[in-house]
Amino acid sequence: MRLILNVLWFVFGSGFLLAIGYGIAALLCFALVITIPFGVAAMRLAAYSLWPFGRTVVSKPEAGVATGAANIVWVVVAGWWLALAHIVAGVAQCVSIIGIPFGIANFKLVPVAFWPLGRDIVDLD
Repeated sequence: MRLILNVLWFVFGSGFLLAIGYGIAALLCFALVITIPFGVAAMRLAAYSLWPFGRTVVSKPEAGVATGAANIVWVVVAGWWLALAHIVAGVAQCVSIIGIPFGIANFKLVPVAFWPLGRDIVDLD
């Protein structure tokens, strides 16, 4: 079932388009040399946005104050527009009954897009 949902997400659920958005954010972060760690996080989120079903996000307990400060920089550089893209896509997908699972998956990605550092993406298995 996860495979079917992931394939449908990739094609119809905006997975490909959102991954491109994360890729653009990563390129922007790589160009601004000081934000290279954010580029790595954006690439990790791009992979997650391509194939979200069967994986979840968990908080890292060892994340501290530096992670929070880095997340503030992330919000300014790329987080707000990526989170907004997930909200818009989620609302658009929830208009139809068939799109509701994809809309929920988009809403699940909003906090991760807005505040990604200090979190890990893990398999549900």
